[in-house]
Amino acid sequence: MEVRSAPSLLPILRSRQQGEVLTYLMCDPDREISMSELAHRVGVPLSSVHREVERAEAAGIIISRRLGNTRFVRADTDSPYYDSLSDLLVRAFGPPLVLAEALEGVEGIEAAYVYGSWAARLHGVAGRRPVDDIDVLVLGEPDRAELYEALGGVEGRLGRPVNVVIRDAGWLRDGSGSFHATVTERPVVAIEIKKQLGTGPVPQSS
Repeated sequence: MEVRSAPSLLPILRSRQQGEVLTYLMCDPDREISMSELAHRVGVPLSSVHREVERAEAAGIIISRRLGNTRFVRADTDSPYYDSLSDLLVRAFGPPLVLAEALEGVEGIEAAYVYGSWAARLHGVAGRRPVDDIDVLVLGEPDRAELYEALGGVEGRLGRPVNVVIRDAGWLRDGSGSFHATVTERPVVAIEIKKQLGTGPVPQSS
C-alpha cells in the first residue's frame, strides 16, 4: 500500500495513515495516549505519527501536553470541528475500533475480522464508495443473542448495517467452499478484542 495515496475509503484525506491516526484519537474523546503508543496502536512509524499530530494540532483538531520527555495527545473536544469530524472518521475508518469495543463483553469469541467491501476499500481495492454495510466474521462459540445485540448497538455509530457470520474456531484453517475462498483470498482486518483469549490464524491480505 502506498501510504501517500488518498485512501479509497475517504479520498478527501491525504493518506490512509492520516485517517487511522485521527480516527484512533477521535473515536474516544477520553483517550489520551503517548506518541509512541499511538504509533504502535495504529501500526505506522513514529515519524509519520509526529507529522500527522503536528498538522492536526495546528488545525485545532487535537491537543497535546508533555510530561517529562513524553508527549501525550488527545482529541480537542472543544474544537468546532470535533463532532462532525469524529462522526465522519469513525464511519470511514472506525469499524475495527468500534467493533472491538462492542465485542469485549461477548463470551466465547476466539477471533473476529472485518471482511468484504470495507476491508477491501481500506486496503485500496477499487469499488463502490461509500461501503453499504460492514461484514464481520466471528470465530468461536459466542452466545448468538448477545452477539447480535452487541453488533446491532453499533450500527447507528457506524452509519450502516453490520452483518455477522459465525464459524468455529478452526474454520480459517480447516474450512472450504466458496465462502471460505471469498474471505481468505481478499483483504481482511483483525478486530483486536482486549479480552480475547485466542488469536486464531490470520488470513493473508491480497
